[in-house]
Amino acid sequence: MAAEFSPIGLLKDENEAQSPPLPATPSETITALVHYYRGEMGRMAGWRDRIDRTSNWAITVVAALLSVSLSTPASHHGVLLFAMLLITLLLFIEARRYRFFDVYRARVRRMERGYFAQMFAPQAPFKPNWAAPIADSLRRPAFLMSYHEALCRRLRRNYCWMYLILLLAWGLKISSPVLQAGGSETRHVRSLSDVASNAALGPVSGWVVIGLVALFYVAIAYASLHKEPGEGELAHGEVHV
Repeated sequence: MAAEFSPIGLLKDENEAQSPPLPATPSETITALVHYYRGEMGRMAGWRDRIDRTSNWAITVVAALLSVSLSTPASHHGVLLFAMLLITLLLFIEARRYRFFDVYRARVRRMERGYFAQMFAPQAPFKPNWAAPIADSLRRPAFLMSYHEALCRRLRRNYCWMYLILLLAWGLKISSPVLQAGGSETRHVRSLSDVASNAALGPVSGWVVIGLVALFYVAIAYASLHKEPGEGELAHGEVHV
């Protein structure tokens, strides 16, 4: 009896025949590893460039709105509060980009520690399964850090200083009559009530505004001082982005 024709089986055989062969010799494996390393370096560098662009945007926003707010008494102190809002938006964008960067950076660092470091200067104990986490990441890509951890790290690296500069400028703005419209009659603030009066935003009381800003900066200080456990890349060396 003639064998039955199976188009599904034929299609499966064609797909298997078209699959690229795996490296069969050590030299082919090394060549594939080098090209893969270069590819991961390119992806890591691309996400690093996106992170740097977001930081540059944040610095530009801070510099521009500081100039607008402090250059003339007619400008409202709310410009600096708006700058804090924009910086927060950029921080969230950068934290998202940093999580992607961390995935590719971890793959590159595993290859460097597991293969290239051993090639240049072998040390014991050697972990021969250094490639297994990379294979798992390629099969099922997953983030290695939470959004909260990424926010805290980027805040501690760059953004805490921008927030501090904006806070100092805002405090100077609401406490210096010379930097406010019609403030030429008095050259100093006589009481905290004068500061609260200057900090008002339309119908919102100045005390409420000061309280909200204080709570916001308490959260910023807590996140800036938050330390992740010594795991992952933080446990290997001191040079980290």
